[in-house]
Amino acid sequence: MSRRAYRGVALAALIFLVVQVGALALVPTFFEQGYQTVEDPTDPTNSLLYIGAIIVMTAFMLAAFKYDLDQLIRLVIVFTSGLLAWYVFAVLVPNGLVAIALSAGVSLALLVYPEWYVIDAAGALMGAGAAALFGISFGLLPAIVLLSVLAIYDAISVYKTKHMLDLAEGVMDLRIPVVLVIPTTLSYSLLDDDFARDANEVGDGENATDGGEPAEAADAETADAEATDDSDPADRDAFFIGLGDAVMPTVMVASGAFFSEAPSLGFGALPALNLPALLAMVGTFAGFSGLMWAVMKGRAHAGLPLLNGGAIGGYLVGSVVAGVPLVSALGLAPYL
Repeated sequence: MSRRAYRGVALAALIFLVVQVGALALVPTFFEQGYQTVEDPTDPTNSLLYIGAIIVMTAFMLAAFKYDLDQLIRLVIVFTSGLLAWYVFAVLVPNGLVAIALSAGVSLALLVYPEWYVIDAAGALMGAGAAALFGISFGLLPAIVLLSVLAIYDAISVYKTKHMLDLAEGVMDLRIPVVLVIPTTLSYSLLDDDFARDANEVGDGENATDGGEPAEAADAETADAEATDDSDPADRDAFFIGLGDAVMPTVMVASGAFFSEAPSLGFGALPALNLPALLAMVGTFAGFSGLMWAVMKGRAHAGLPLLNGGAIGGYLVGSVVAGVPLVSALGLAPYL
């Protein structure tokens, strides 16, 4: 990889780390504030309901793009961004009015000036909040089921049906935090990017908290696009990673921190952090490394098989090392 590609990968890794550490920091407070979204977080059918919601949302977005309702999608995502930001600010800022104002500011910034750093900042904030919400709402077995099914779905939708490629192409020009924008040059501006040239994207593209899907879009009628086709993909000005690629493996991190019986590692700023959660983070970054290596080869790839697989594998290794029985680590103890 070129030096500029390494810079881009480092920035993407930093955003992933911010999402994971942010989610771990929010988990205890979110639970204390009553943010748990399901009555029984150990019920694995919760995962199936959420996956069904993803499929419905995907179909809705594809239909909206088909019938030129792009701006409706943009408004929905911007509103969701503000809502998730409010969840975070409400527990960080004592004054409720200030929390509302800050949340509204996130939405307003996305509407008025959706430059790449605005989108990435909003995406990291949304990602940490969403992962913490899911982490305290999906017990160990539901989290493993959710991540496993989504990894399979991601691979099928990218390599087989390819319907997520259409979704990715639809969201690119909306400039919304469904995808994280990773520039490789300081001069890059998302506002000036018309996406007419070839773009490679990684992600899962399912909804506001699930990010964008891999895509390769080229305008063969322009000389710029033809020139780009022959260029080194590692030398592109920016690449794009679905927000869901950061959120979904972090759900395993947050769920492991909250539900595992492994003891806390005693970090003051992250009291929920335990060995299973820590190694789930390590596993996520192992998958991330493999994904970035593949992406820099110039092809679009499904992110969740590697990322979710790494998070689940790391979590299970951490559980065993921490002395947690495998049956308990898998969340199967109540059923045996």
